[in-house]
Amino acid sequence: MQLNTYLMFNGDCEEAIRFYEKVLGAKADAVLKHGESPVEGMSPPDWKDKVMHARFSVGDTVVMASDAPPGHYDRPQGFSVSISIDDTEKGESIFNALAENGTTKMPFQQTFWAKGFGMCVDRFGIPWMVNCE
Repeated sequence: MQLNTYLMFNGDCEEAIRFYEKVLGAKADAVLKHGESPVEGMSPPDWKDKVMHARFSVGDTVVMASDAPPGHYDRPQGFSVSISIDDTEKGESIFNALAENGTTKMPFQQTFWAKGFGMCVDRFGIPWMVNCE
Protein backbone atom coordinates (compact mmCIF):
# COMPACT_ATOMS: atom_id res chain seq x y z
CA MET A 1 0.00 0.00 0.00
CA GLN A 2 1.14 3.52 -0.76
CA LEU A 3 -0.37 6.76 0.49
CA ASN A 4 0.02 9.82 -1.74
CA THR A 5 -1.17 13.39 -1.56
CA TYR A 6 -3.49 14.50 -4.41
CA LEU A 7 -3.69 18.28 -4.68
CA MET A 8 -6.58 20.02 -6.42
CA PHE A 9 -6.10 23.45 -7.96
CA ASN A 10 -8.41 26.18 -9.20
CA GLY A 11 -7.16 26.26 -12.80
CA ASP A 12 -3.50 26.95 -11.99
CA CYS A 13 -2.14 23.42 -11.49
CA GLU A 14 0.54 23.64 -14.17
CA GLU A 15 1.79 26.98 -12.78
CA ALA A 16 1.90 25.44 -9.28
CA ILE A 17 3.92 22.45 -10.50
CA ARG A 18 6.45 24.76 -12.19
CA PHE A 19 6.66 26.73 -8.93
CA TYR A 20 7.25 23.53 -6.90
CA GLU A 21 9.95 22.47 -9.37
CA LYS A 22 11.76 25.74 -8.65
CA VAL A 23 11.18 25.90 -4.87
CA LEU A 24 11.23 22.22 -3.86
CA GLY A 25 13.28 20.67 -6.65
CA ALA A 26 10.18 18.72 -7.71
CA LYS A 27 10.31 16.70 -10.92
CA ALA A 28 7.19 16.53 -13.08
CA ASP A 29 6.83 12.91 -14.14
CA ALA A 30 3.59 13.40 -16.11
CA VAL A 31 1.24 16.26 -16.93
CA LEU A 32 -1.87 15.28 -18.91
CA LYS A 33 -4.06 18.11 -20.11
CA HIS A 34 -7.74 17.87 -20.97
CA GLY A 35 -7.00 18.68 -24.63
CA GLU A 36 -4.59 15.73 -24.84
CA SER A 37 -6.97 13.15 -23.39
CA PRO A 38 -9.49 10.77 -24.96
CA VAL A 39 -12.30 12.82 -23.37
CA GLU A 40 -11.17 16.08 -24.95
CA GLY A 41 -14.61 16.68 -26.48
CA MET A 42 -16.28 16.44 -23.08
CA SER A 43 -14.19 19.29 -21.62
CA PRO A 44 -15.21 22.95 -21.90
CA PRO A 45 -13.26 24.64 -24.74
CA ASP A 46 -11.40 26.91 -22.30
CA TRP A 47 -10.21 23.82 -20.35
CA LYS A 48 -8.10 22.23 -23.09
CA ASP A 49 -4.92 23.56 -21.43
CA LYS A 50 -6.00 22.72 -17.86
CA VAL A 51 -4.43 19.75 -16.10
CA MET A 52 -6.56 16.60 -16.00
CA HIS A 53 -3.93 14.66 -14.05
CA ALA A 54 -0.32 15.26 -13.05
CA ARG A 55 2.27 13.36 -11.12
CA PHE A 56 5.41 14.89 -9.69
CA SER A 57 8.03 13.75 -7.24
CA VAL A 58 9.95 15.49 -4.50
CA GLY A 59 12.78 13.19 -3.50
CA ASP A 60 11.20 9.76 -3.03
CA THR A 61 7.72 11.17 -2.46
CA VAL A 62 5.09 11.11 -5.21
CA VAL A 63 2.47 13.86 -5.31
CA MET A 64 -0.43 13.91 -7.74
CA ALA A 65 -2.46 16.93 -8.78
CA SER A 66 -5.04 18.33 -11.17
CA ASP A 67 -7.25 21.30 -11.84
CA ALA A 68 -10.63 20.75 -10.19
CA PRO A 69 -13.43 20.54 -12.79
CA PRO A 70 -15.39 23.77 -13.27
CA GLY A 71 -17.66 24.39 -10.30
CA HIS A 72 -15.98 21.71 -8.15
CA TYR A 73 -13.05 23.53 -6.57
CA ASP A 74 -12.98 23.72 -2.77
CA ARG A 75 -10.19 25.60 -1.03
CA PRO A 76 -8.00 23.06 0.83
CA GLN A 77 -8.54 22.89 4.58
CA GLY A 78 -8.03 20.48 7.43
CA PHE A 79 -4.56 19.34 6.35
CA SER A 80 -1.07 20.61 5.55
CA VAL A 81 1.65 19.25 3.33
CA SER A 82 4.56 18.76 5.70
CA ILE A 83 8.21 19.14 4.70
CA SER A 84 10.88 17.75 7.02
CA ILE A 85 14.40 18.92 6.30
CA ASP A 86 17.64 18.83 8.31
CA ASP A 87 19.14 22.06 6.92
CA THR A 88 17.54 24.96 8.82
CA GLU A 89 18.81 27.59 6.40
CA LYS A 90 17.38 25.70 3.42
CA GLY A 91 14.16 25.05 5.36
CA GLU A 92 13.73 28.76 6.00
CA SER A 93 14.44 29.54 2.35
CA ILE A 94 11.80 27.02 1.22
CA PHE A 95 9.32 28.41 3.75
CA ASN A 96 9.89 31.99 2.58
CA ALA A 97 9.43 31.00 -1.06
CA LEU A 98 6.22 29.10 -0.31
CA ALA A 99 4.85 31.95 1.82
CA GLU A 100 5.63 34.66 -0.76
CA ASN A 101 2.33 36.03 -2.14
CA GLY A 102 0.54 33.60 0.19
CA THR A 103 -0.39 33.71 3.87
CA THR A 104 1.93 33.09 6.81
CA LYS A 105 0.09 31.22 9.58
CA MET A 106 3.13 30.85 11.85
CA PRO A 107 6.42 32.58 11.00
CA PHE A 108 9.45 30.34 10.55
CA GLN A 109 11.17 30.25 13.94
CA GLN A 110 12.83 28.06 16.52
CA THR A 111 10.41 26.06 18.67
CA PHE A 112 10.81 23.69 21.60
CA TRP A 113 10.70 20.72 19.17
CA ALA A 114 12.55 22.12 16.16
CA LYS A 115 15.49 24.29 15.11
CA GLY A 116 13.01 25.87 12.71
CA PHE A 117 9.30 25.53 12.01
CA GLY A 118 6.75 27.56 10.10
CA MET A 119 3.25 27.26 8.65
CA CYS A 120 1.92 29.02 5.56
CA VAL A 121 -0.57 28.77 2.72
CA ASP A 122 1.06 29.28 -0.67
CA ARG A 123 -0.33 31.51 -3.42
CA PHE A 124 -2.15 28.49 -4.88
CA GLY A 125 -4.06 27.85 -1.64
CA ILE A 126 -2.04 24.82 -0.51
CA PRO A 127 -1.24 24.73 3.25
CA TRP A 128 2.37 23.88 4.17
CA MET A 129 4.41 23.14 7.29
CA VAL A 130 8.20 23.28 7.12
CA ASN A 131 9.92 21.50 10.00
CA CYS A 132 13.64 21.34 10.78
CA GLU A 133 14.03 19.05 13.80
